[in-house]
Amino acid sequence: MSRYTVGIDLGTSNTVVAYVENGSDDIRVFDVEQLVAPGEVGARPLLPSVRYHPAAGELNPGDLQLPWSHAVQKPAETTAVIGQLARTLGAQVPGRFVTSAKSWLSHASVDRLAPILPWGAPEDVARVSPVAASASYLAHVRAAWNTRFPDAPLEKQNVVLTVPASFDEGARALTLEAARLAKLPELRLLEEPQAAFYDWLFHHRASLGAELAETKLVLICDVGGGTTDLTLIKVHLDANGEPQLTRIGVGNHLMLGGDNMDLALARLAETRLAGSQDGQPRLSAASLAQLVERCRVAKEQLLDANAPESVAITLLGSGSRVIGGARTTHLTRGEIEQVVVDGFFPQVGADDLPRRSRAAIVEFGLPYASDAAVTRHVAAFLKRLAAQSREALRVAEEGGTPETLPVPDTLLLNGGVFRAQALTQRLADTLGAWRGKPLHVLHNDHPDVAVARGAVAYGLARAGNAPRIGGGSARSYFLVLDGDQGICLLPRGTEEAHEVHLDERVFALRLGQPVRFHLMSTVADTRFTPGELTDLSQGDFVRLPPIATVVQRRHASDADERPVRLTTSITEVGTLEVTCIATDDPSQRWLLQFELRRDEASASNDDAQPARHPQLDHAIELIERSFGARSSNVGPNEVKRLRAQLEHTLGPRESWDVALLRELFGALWERAKRRRRSADHERSWLNLTGYCLRPGFGYPLDEWRVGQLWSIFDDGIQYIHESQVWSEWWTLWRRAAGGLNEDAQLQLLDAMEFLQAASIRKQKLPFDPAKVGYADMIRVQASLERIAVERKIALAQQLLERLRKPSENHQTWWAIGRIGARLPFYGSAHGVVPPEVAVEWLDAVLALDWKKVEPAAFAAVQLSRLTGDRSRDLPDDARETVIRRLETLGAAPAWIQMVRETVALDEADSGRVFGESLPAGLKLIGGA
Repeated sequence: MSRYTVGIDLGTSNTVVAYVENGSDDIRVFDVEQLVAPGEVGARPLLPSVRYHPAAGELNPGDLQLPWSHAVQKPAETTAVIGQLARTLGAQVPGRFVTSAKSWLSHASVDRLAPILPWGAPEDVARVSPVAASASYLAHVRAAWNTRFPDAPLEKQNVVLTVPASFDEGARALTLEAARLAKLPELRLLEEPQAAFYDWLFHHRASLGAELAETKLVLICDVGGGTTDLTLIKVHLDANGEPQLTRIGVGNHLMLGGDNMDLALARLAETRLAGSQDGQPRLSAASLAQLVERCRVAKEQLLDANAPESVAITLLGSGSRVIGGARTTHLTRGEIEQVVVDGFFPQVGADDLPRRSRAAIVEFGLPYASDAAVTRHVAAFLKRLAAQSREALRVAEEGGTPETLPVPDTLLLNGGVFRAQALTQRLADTLGAWRGKPLHVLHNDHPDVAVARGAVAYGLARAGNAPRIGGGSARSYFLVLDGDQGICLLPRGTEEAHEVHLDERVFALRLGQPVRFHLMSTVADTRFTPGELTDLSQGDFVRLPPIATVVQRRHASDADERPVRLTTSITEVGTLEVTCIATDDPSQRWLLQFELRRDEASASNDDAQPARHPQLDHAIELIERSFGARSSNVGPNEVKRLRAQLEHTLGPRESWDVALLRELFGALWERAKRRRRSADHERSWLNLTGYCLRPGFGYPLDEWRVGQLWSIFDDGIQYIHESQVWSEWWTLWRRAAGGLNEDAQLQLLDAMEFLQAASIRKQKLPFDPAKVGYADMIRVQASLERIAVERKIALAQQLLERLRKPSENHQTWWAIGRIGARLPFYGSAHGVVPPEVAVEWLDAVLALDWKKVEPAAFAAVQLSRLTGDRSRDLPDDARETVIRRLETLGAAPAWIQMVRETVALDEADSGRVFGESLPAGLKLIGGA
């Protein structure tokens, strides 16, 4: 049994720990021991969530001793500094400072398990993954706790770890992985805005009825270091006058917070500091990171109630010029008000929504919200949840109109930025103007520690010892069976973390094959019981997008199906968990997770579930004629005409949406063994299969599909003397490359390089090397974004050598642009070729006549495109040269804009980068 309930706020800026002993209601903040100066340990309530990676010889091992340090110390240069000393050192030395690891956890366009931080650091600096960095902060907390409470180790306590309410399932899973690496495998997740409210509830538990007597709807606005989280809580007084609390809405993920404010100030200071040394108009990524940290300190000083008129910002030099290269400027109180207060919390109207554009804000590799106005995002959030808010506020009873934006009557602010009274007042005043009268603002004494304390209060609430945000599930959920029948998985009102057992029902769970689970929900007050069969054609049921997955076998010898019983629950972070338990062996369990918020939000979207094509069955019959188990006397001409027949049946190939394409892929894959009946069969199958799977990702179960397809790579092709078959073989892998992992891409690259080398050496092969399709291989190689940067550079150098030959295909320049692109199509941003290498390739492109070499202009755009991330962007003069050439050529304005400012690719440009059009209905989430 645990002795303590512990709450951990793993924040972007700081990690905070609070705890309470069982049987007590005295919630305390745990002071974390950490290095506060070289050789000096101090206990502080905030552990800065930062790391500093010292250089060899920079610090003595004795300077890094902690109470739990081992007797045998690692060399100082291999030991990362964590906490207050790391923050101090990071503000002094550029390029060795890891910050905002939590923001990276939610950035899907990089490999969050790869060592990529510090972002843009020099080659000689040790790197760490966002997950490992987060784990190191938790491990530090665990070591500090266990040193203080050796008889109650943290891993044995009841631990609640908070996450942003807007974190998706991927970011939450990575947070749990970080906890596992820190040897904290058993813990519960809680959303940060809820935790902040739990803290307020706990402190006012004796007078909640009076405090919330006039409250119907609470808006929690939590602006942290990396994210802005918005949550709505409905308040209803029961017959005894006690408030009943129900969460009715959560905001979307918004990478907008204190980090953005610090960056905005740093950019202002940069205009004064850059250029004062070496004539450089912009600072390096490492120097900017140092400047951001110094601006953070200045911001806190200038937003304080007793703020000075100005604060000096000094940027140190590097190397031997640390002192002599120092530069200083000043930020004033007026500038802080203009940049932070007016810039991030402008007084806007209730109908002023976030501004959408192709432009993006990217710095240090992170894609920040394109509109930095928190107030506009609040307006959009309230508009999205207008119906629920009107019901909670009982607008109709009070004479409101449906056109009026329903504004909550109560506001709770959380996050370090709201220590500044100017920001608190500005947001309250703006919401009050929308409402027509002031809001009731719930006072938050200590926003820095409220989330950690609230996590403990939540633990007490679960045990019945404190007020709880209840109401449970707002909907009843059903698993759709055949026809209009459905079985109740979870009744409305089921409390979070309460398990519901469907013991009376037995299901057959298919293993090792794609399966779809269809769910429906209803908000009706009807009392459903778990396992109850219901006619879903009667009543107000909403169909949710299906969940597609592959439930893996535990052992290769397992049967294709297992009889199982179900246990369901809804988690505190909005997922429906369904545990399938084998009837003959309860230790055999399979966990299925349904992301309810995402699905409910998209259920009303007409595009969420594309209708099945009415001619799909006929199309499958055509595929069966050519590739079926029995011969149908299909002649070579009919096999050649299969694609034309499919287009005649389904419409032009370009109109086939991604759902239809994946259905066709399934039909082709089921018949893959018959692809070798003739050269025409093989060519047709490869062509259609690759087309139906492109670009290898972006649709449910694509990872499984590409994994299945990869199983035929070692088999190769049957008709090795047919150049058209070779061409379709390589085209297949180019189209599917985005779904291949790094190991598969390396195997593919090695195979192609072997064939190319054998051809050059005139090595004897069992087929004519001239028919292998060198040009097709180049396009595949350029599409392999997961291979190491070194291999990319070597590949491009080989291509540049070949391009010196007049006979070389001009399309090879497309490949140079793709390999050196500043923004990957699907790969991790940390795998981009360094700018200094891309500049050399750009010089070769600039030497061409762009009117004669058609792909040259687009290659130049790819090489010089502006990302906003200084570790990837080319120098300004190189980009200006490209812009002038594009303008002289009369190039598309969108291309010029991509080099001049940070914008997202439109559909046409995405297709050009990929090498052909993308499937209709496929929404790629572009990285930065």
